[in-house]
Amino acid sequence: MIDFEAARTKMVENQIRTTDVTSHSVLRAFYNVPRETFVPEKSRALAYIDNDIQIANGRYLMEASPLAKLLQLAKVTKDDVVLEIGCGTGYATAILSHIAGTVVAIESDTELSAAATANLAALGCDNAAVVTGELEKGYAAEAPYDLIFINGSVEDVPEALFSQLRDGGRLVAVLGYGNASTARVFLKEHGVISEASHFNTSVKPLPGFRKSKEFVF
Repeated sequence: MIDFEAARTKMVENQIRTTDVTSHSVLRAFYNVPRETFVPEKSRALAYIDNDIQIANGRYLMEASPLAKLLQLAKVTKDDVVLEIGCGTGYATAILSHIAGTVVAIESDTELSAAATANLAALGCDNAAVVTGELEKGYAAEAPYDLIFINGSVEDVPEALFSQLRDGGRLVAVLGYGNASTARVFLKEHGVISEASHFNTSVKPLPGFRKSKEFVF
């Protein structure tokens, strides 16, 4: 019988704290959210390994360390209304529900969306809701958002997402694929988007965010 609580504590102490994550709210959320709830039954014994975990064809639960670093970079507060892009089975959504005011999570895969809704309900995350739709279009119905968090790497951030940011809001994403990708924060001020790169990381890509091919003479 696996002691998941002990495994969760070891994950935070050995995988997250050791990678310069110091935010008390982020650490507390990772201590409190049972990661094993969000992985397929057959993979539960691997829930706390230091790696991504496949949750569907081409979709993964992000490794804990980069997820924690990205959420720390996002500087989430209880005043924030957050849009999460690509929630999968809802793990990052549950983490965000502990540190944000309201979380809207969008998922394109209907089975993952249903699983995320059930998982969040089971844990009593009543300030988070899951909607089904195209990831790159975001969810304009509840915009504007203080924070948009893209849960996976992308090649490009669509203008549709920036348009859903509140003035003064930020978008956190990993741009690029493989080891050359970087964590970036985009800030919207007076309608203008600026960006800053922060650290290199490698996370699994989300579908639907390839750059449009440009015609060249």
